[in-house]
Amino acid sequence: MDVAALRTFVAVAETGQFQAAADELGISQQAVSKRIAALERHIKVTLLVRTSRGSRLSLDGQVFLPHAKKVLAAVEQAEQAVHPGSRPLRVDVLNRRISPAQVVYRFYRSRPGTELNAVTLSQENAAQTAQAVLEGTVDASFRALPADQVPAGISAERLLDTPLELLVGPGHPLADVSWVSPADLGGHRIWIPGIRPSTEWAAFYQALSEAFGLSIDALGPHFGDEALMDTLADSASLATLVGSGDRYLWPQTHDLRRIPLHDPTPVYPHVLLSRSGDQHPVLTALRDHLRTAGPPSPHDVWAPDWVAR
Repeated sequence: MDVAALRTFVAVAETGQFQAAADELGISQQAVSKRIAALERHIKVTLLVRTSRGSRLSLDGQVFLPHAKKVLAAVEQAEQAVHPGSRPLRVDVLNRRISPAQVVYRFYRSRPGTELNAVTLSQENAAQTAQAVLEGTVDASFRALPADQVPAGISAERLLDTPLELLVGPGHPLADVSWVSPADLGGHRIWIPGIRPSTEWAAFYQALSEAFGLSIDALGPHFGDEALMDTLADSASLATLVGSGDRYLWPQTHDLRRIPLHDPTPVYPHVLLSRSGDQHPVLTALRDHLRTAGPPSPHDVWAPDWVAR
């Protein structure tokens, strides 16, 4: 199928005029007509109906249009894939509050003018996100992907370990300690609302619970981070876990306490996923930044043994 003809059809469909499409594409109206006629002969249906005011889509044309746009989008992705740096780097940071987003933001601040877009594929699990990277929906992502789930064509490099901290209100029994061992959290209820089954973070917290005998649950509705902070401030028994690089804000009157975990230090292992051989210059610079300017890993790290390295 002729890509130029597809592009011409979409232009006519969106402008409603053969001449307007010709002007947009920089060709003659006659060339537009020839391309549309050739496309209609190829697929053996009428796509556009001429009217006194221009043209409109036939029923077949209405059905065909979204598929034509998908084909053109795929062609554009293919063309961009072989021209590194011709467009902004698209990085999935999962959640704008957590450590990957903060690291990418600091990287951006350190390189004024960098062509970069931070996006959040918050509904996709690690395997689905790896597929999105492979397909070019995004260029890179930070995920805790199991080693046996890294698909062919994907480069996985563990570049950002985020130490966990306990977050509690002022009435919690551990509110005034300077640090705590994970093993000492047994018997304390750790509430992390919003954990979804079949996600990498669900697998991470399951592994953490089993390793240290913790009680971690996601029971009850999740009304957002602000509601979680309100609940912790009023509770003498609930705690949650956050990353040391995560950015959460709460009213000063809540008096919440962030307590480091040590002996060992559990870390959430963010693996940078990208397409193998991707030479986008911003991706290369981001990878170098993480290796040299990223936060140092603790000496007593604990992480699940299944995560890709």
